[in-house]
Amino acid sequence: MLITKIYTTDEIDQAAQELRLGELIAFPTETVYGLGADATNEQAVKRVYLAKGRPSDNPLIVTVSSREMVAQYVEELPQRAVKLMDAFWPGPLTMVLKIKPNALSKAVTGGLETAAFRMPQNKATQSLIEKAGVPIVGPSANSSGKPSPTTAQHVYHDLEGRIAGILDDGPTTVGVESTIVDLSTEKATILRPGAVTEEQIAAVLGEEVDSDRHHVSQNEVPKAPGMKYKHYAPDAQVYIVNDDAWDQALAWRAKRPQKVGVMAFDRILQQYGLKNDPDCYSLGADVKSASQKLFAGLRYFDADDKVDAILCAGVAETGLGAAYMNRLKKSAGNTFFENKK
Repeated sequence: MLITKIYTTDEIDQAAQELRLGELIAFPTETVYGLGADATNEQAVKRVYLAKGRPSDNPLIVTVSSREMVAQYVEELPQRAVKLMDAFWPGPLTMVLKIKPNALSKAVTGGLETAAFRMPQNKATQSLIEKAGVPIVGPSANSSGKPSPTTAQHVYHDLEGRIAGILDDGPTTVGVESTIVDLSTEKATILRPGAVTEEQIAAVLGEEVDSDRHHVSQNEVPKAPGMKYKHYAPDAQVYIVNDDAWDQALAWRAKRPQKVGVMAFDRILQQYGLKNDPDCYSLGADVKSASQKLFAGLRYFDADDKVDAILCAGVAETGLGAAYMNRLKKSAGNTFFENKK
């Protein structure tokens, strides 16, 4: 079994050397921690799937430190991509682009003629990629299907002994993965909502943007991560609770013999006298803090094997709320408390 080393930001040279040698290094971004491997090393990329237990037809995001790095793999940068790079890079936006034939391994692309590219804001990760001299794949650094990691400790919990190291730069700030927009089609299409909203992208492009909400079939290769398989799920069943359902949900909780966790906004915890309940987890004051805390909260309860169910606050699916609800619905299997039998 590998010894997984925690690297500080003063040890980026060592972490970059491990990447060049084909090892796996987890890295921080503003959204979640990613699991890095040299995107040009097919064997290293295949080890990412093994470490995560990830289905091999689920394409990987290519994480870069510059737009020049992207240009090495695409025929040309479309004007739409340039506009979005100018507006949002570095930042939590991933773009799906057509690539040169055989420019990247099928292990990266899932066998598609496109790849997803992202340049994160995190300076430590930008330095890591620059020092490694290659783009790195960057799926979330967790066991496949589990809540995404927002701290180095989350990564260590899931992947200790399976990866060479983790570059620790503290907790992430956004908390939900990047927005993914497909620019390989005639109309720009959101494949996964995130902190960069559909409205913001449409404003920059000066055109209407679609949202792809179709269900990816069993035999279909998804164009982006998170479209096909169950994601973000703790062992306990998660129930989404809208504002008008808390009375009923908490009455149900009080009657349950099993432990039920609660993830709610401060106003809800205050209203029902739950601020000091150890089985309640604060999502803060608004959707921004809730997005930062969602995965950490799910992991908090996943660590307690006595927790049988989790009640988690729903929000309106507008702006950042679309990204928050996308992840929450996947973690809950789209189960709302009102629909509970």
